[in-house]
Amino acid sequence: MTTPFGEPILPPATIGILGGGQLGRMLAQAARAMGYRIAVLDPDIDCPSAAVADELVVGAYDDVGAALRLAGRSDVVTYELEHIAAAVVEAIEPLVPVRPGRTPLVVTHDRIAERRFVEGAGVAVSPWREVRTTDELRAAAAPDAVGLPLRLKASSGGYDGRGQIRVAAAGEIDGALATLGRPPSSVLLAEREIDFEAELSVIVARGLDGSTATFPIARNVHDNGILFESVAPAPVDPAISDAAADIGLRLASAMGLVGTLTAELFQLRDGSLVVNELAPRVHNSGHWTIEGAATSQFEQHVRAICGLGLGSTAALSPTAMTNLLGAGPKRPSRLTGVGAALADPDVHLHLYDKRQVFERRKMGHVTALGPTAETALTRARAARDALGWAADPRTKEVR
Repeated sequence: MTTPFGEPILPPATIGILGGGQLGRMLAQAARAMGYRIAVLDPDIDCPSAAVADELVVGAYDDVGAALRLAGRSDVVTYELEHIAAAVVEAIEPLVPVRPGRTPLVVTHDRIAERRFVEGAGVAVSPWREVRTTDELRAAAAPDAVGLPLRLKASSGGYDGRGQIRVAAAGEIDGALATLGRPPSSVLLAEREIDFEAELSVIVARGLDGSTATFPIARNVHDNGILFESVAPAPVDPAISDAAADIGLRLASAMGLVGTLTAELFQLRDGSLVVNELAPRVHNSGHWTIEGAATSQFEQHVRAICGLGLGSTAALSPTAMTNLLGAGPKRPSRLTGVGAALADPDVHLHLYDKRQVFERRKMGHVTALGPTAETALTRARAARDALGWAADPRTKEVR
């Protein structure tokens, strides 16, 4: 059921998605609105994408057999996270186009490979060293190397702040590797902690024909590694927005990417930018585009991987997004306060259909529009604060 790789893939073709989390769910929703059918691979039969997919293939992210079954049902395959094994993509690429492709996946699967790639493209990153032992970490912490404070990160795995620790003083070096909990001699990234003015992100799309489009820059706030709030267009100098867009486009081109690429950036005190993380996919910081842009990041990704023309990325309004995080012990999820949150007509609620809620789990997000970014953010925060998670009936309520 595949289409020649250079031809547009038109509805009602089937898009296969490796990963069935909330990003896959929103991709599927955008694709279904365009008339496509959806097949998803995920290890969880109750994953967020299950309810909107035409077919769910249950399998691990390194299960080549399951991926081949997905490919057999798909006209094009994409992925919604970087934890897909490269062997999976290698196995299915001869059968069906995989976009953004193997190279973006390999580059972003490993933080050290990512740093080398970004530097090779002529883009700045924070000073870093590859370390395996406490002695190597001590050398990296020297003032003429990475210095302190630094972030010690697992080279692969980990997201939303997991798989990394902060080393602020020399007395914390000896126990740092054990605290991170990785096997002995694991390859780790020691990276200088940046004193930044703002956290920004840029999402760019690159089509099959090499055409590109850039969404307005978002300004982000993280809470212990989890994206908490975004506003777009970011209230920054146009020169900074232009520089961020140039970074995203340069890296997407260097990858040969077809789809969307997100570059998370630090704006330094002098206005310069360094790359923090890359994601060759749709991204949490682009959720604002569903209501706030002429084309959402999800529709744009579908258009790109299917060889269609890219949509307009113009902002329709200043928009703010805030994540809805779980609180308390693991229990069935039931949201409270929806009526109060949606009393504001400029607020929009997105839930991810996760059946269980627990502390700091991403359960959904709220977007709000406004005449200014500040007004939109005030509205989004008020809606978020009106929402909560009902407790197990046998316990006190936990918000």
